[in-house]
Amino acid sequence: MMLAYRLVRLIETHSDGLAASLLKKVQTSELARDYAKVPAQDVERRVYEIYRHLGDWLLGKSEFDIKQRYHEIGACRAEQQVPLSQLIWVIVLTKENLWEYLKNEAGMERPAEVFGELEMLQLLDQFFDRAIFYASMGYEEVCGKLHPSTGTLKDSGDGKEKASNVVGDRLQEKITHAR
Repeated sequence: MMLAYRLVRLIETHSDGLAASLLKKVQTSELARDYAKVPAQDVERRVYEIYRHLGDWLLGKSEFDIKQRYHEIGACRAEQQVPLSQLIWVIVLTKENLWEYLKNEAGMERPAEVFGELEMLQLLDQFFDRAIFYASMGYEEVCGKLHPSTGTLKDSGDGKEKASNVVGDRLQEKITHAR
């Protein structure tokens, strides 16, 4: 656990540089072209806030806090006409940027510390899985595709609601089992 704490503090301490490097990756990524519609300082500020307070997000924030945060981001990107795939790609880039930094900066001193690192990896994966899921829900709600209360697709004319999608269902299942 000591290594996990040290890694979180390392990330929080270097959150400015991490946010700046992510912004560069977003701005140069062919898979996030429509992010040019999003003010650069908005992208950098939001990711800085996650990196700077990572310990709180991983250990102190509730499911509701994550849902509220990423639902808002998803809705905002929909209003800015950023495709959902690009929103998801930027969340993935956010995680990859973090992994790249950790691989370069965090040396393992003892093999026993691997267990602490694994615990942190699990917490990070849970966090980002939820971020992707709730951001896509917010995005789809703004696009008018989902019922806000049920999370299912609106009636397509055949009188039946359909499940939001296979990926969304699997993520929801994974989130439920992670609790």
